[in-house]
Amino acid sequence: MKNIAVIGAGTMGNGIAHVYAQSGFKVSLIDISQQSLDKAIATITKNLDRLIAKERITEENKNNTLSNITTFTDMAKGVEGIDLVVEAATENVDLKLKIFKQLDELTADNVILASNTSSISITKIASVTSRPEKVIGMHFMNPVPIMKLVEIIRGYATTDEVTNSIMEMSKKLGKVPVEVNDYPGFVANRILMPMINEAIITLHEGVAGVEEIDTVMKLGMAHPMGPLQLADFIGLDTCLSIMEVLHDGFGNPKYAPAPLLVNMVMAGKMGRKSGEGFYSWSHGTKELIVADNFKK
Repeated sequence: MKNIAVIGAGTMGNGIAHVYAQSGFKVSLIDISQQSLDKAIATITKNLDRLIAKERITEENKNNTLSNITTFTDMAKGVEGIDLVVEAATENVDLKLKIFKQLDELTADNVILASNTSSISITKIASVTSRPEKVIGMHFMNPVPIMKLVEIIRGYATTDEVTNSIMEMSKKLGKVPVEVNDYPGFVANRILMPMINEAIITLHEGVAGVEEIDTVMKLGMAHPMGPLQLADFIGLDTCLSIMEVLHDGFGNPKYAPAPLLVNMVMAGKMGRKSGEGFYSWSHGTKELIVADNFKK
């Protein structure tokens, strides 16, 4: 597999395109918005320049990486001659089902269809295709060029051959693939998101403030980033979507999203990407928001 299509040019999509292109794969980066594609290439270029500054790659490596990426706003053209598709669209089940139905119609029967979903059932996604045995999850971690882990999620029908192929390919990207089974949240988010949700409940109940909660988890548990800052980094809308998947999937009240999280998302406070969440974000730096904002 040498020709890869990545669907979605957002944070995860441009990161996935970056690592594939830097590893020598030919990448078709596909998005409905040309503006998003231009922004993605600018982001990849900026990240490559940082690697040059750290003397980890050369100017030639950068140019080769960028030359391996071609952008498309037309999905049909973007997936021509592709061996593998990695979908990295918004964490919305209806959107993903629509995309996979289209991909199934547009790609050859031998093409493997992978999703970067962080919580949605691979079996459910595969059910809208005529090739469920070739549908698999590739859950990269953010930021993709830096984080080593890739959760490889087997759907109910995913074959050993497809799983092994994707595991080996992930290693070629310099990643550490870990095979997991298809249950809500998989491993990473089944453990991480309830912790973030509990931190939000702890804040809402007035046990401690934003900075205090994050400091306890950083210094007491050796986490590199506190759970509330991490929630802002992930996106509060994404956190809410994952909690809803866990709650719906298990039917257990312990996975119910924190009311404060629901209210903040409804108010458009999505975290870093919207400029405000548990912190106020400006030009990539964060400032603490007055605690009274969270007593609602």
